[in-house]
Amino acid sequence: MSTLSISDIYNQTFFTLVDQAHQVHKANFGTDIELCKLISVKTGGCPEDCGYCSQSNKYETEIKFNALLPIEEVERQAILAKEYGVKRICMGAAYKSPNSSALAKACEYIKVVKKHGLETCATLGSLSLDQAQQLKEAGLDYYNHNIDTSPEYYPQVVTTRTFQDRIDTLDHVGQAGMKVCCGGIIGMGESVDDRISFIRALTQLPYTPDSIPINTQVKIEGTPLANTEKLDKLELVRTIATVRILFPKTRVRLSAGRSELSELEQSMCFMAGANSIFYGEQLLTTPNNDQHEDLLLLKKLGINTHVSVA
Repeated sequence: MSTLSISDIYNQTFFTLVDQAHQVHKANFGTDIELCKLISVKTGGCPEDCGYCSQSNKYETEIKFNALLPIEEVERQAILAKEYGVKRICMGAAYKSPNSSALAKACEYIKVVKKHGLETCATLGSLSLDQAQQLKEAGLDYYNHNIDTSPEYYPQVVTTRTFQDRIDTLDHVGQAGMKVCCGGIIGMGESVDDRISFIRALTQLPYTPDSIPINTQVKIEGTPLANTEKLDKLELVRTIATVRILFPKTRVRLSAGRSELSELEQSMCFMAGANSIFYGEQLLTTPNNDQHEDLLLLKKLGINTHVSVA
């Protein structure tokens, strides 16, 4: 698909775009919203220089280094999450690429979570094909590795890993037989053309993503992008709607930055095609929405999570 055709979709009048996305969404998913739980299994100490990230060891932030969690703690969180209707456990660790011991520990996490009948996803940095195959053999369902932004704007955000490096990891994930989870972040100072190019890059991945997280930048003091201009929320809705139209059968996750959205803004994102959220009061290092408030909102919208809400 050409950049122009994606641009045409993105730049339609707002209500035409949202209506088209909603029709695609209804035809393929109905009204369900998938609940996922994100666990930071290793926090801080990352050698990358991603300009938005509090976990980089190149920036002075409030995040402190924490080693890999005990397996029992990951299992405890997974069991609790399952009780609240969570379907997938996503495990994140701040690495440029995991070493052999970290990969072995990740495989143990995967096995203990799978034991409880939950889907698994991991994000551990770059992977070789051999590393991807090890995770697949352990039972990993999804691997997350975001492209972050457009190929053109990418060097303004990250210099320690190239855009092609990210594509190579996604290629290894697909070759190993795992499902690809890949999205990005908007609101980092990029232009509308960059957002369109980012979406186009998603359509050109070596394997079609089964899950696309759309994050809005959370401004973290001490990071280079902390003073970026605030994103217009309608641009978030336009991005989600365009992604939904282009990826009719893919889960589109409303991810980081959701805590800054009102109930009406979240509802508009759901109407435009987002149908997956992270459930729980903490993402990797940034705040998430109150769990009880999430359930109340979903109940107001008529979405059944099979969890009783007082």
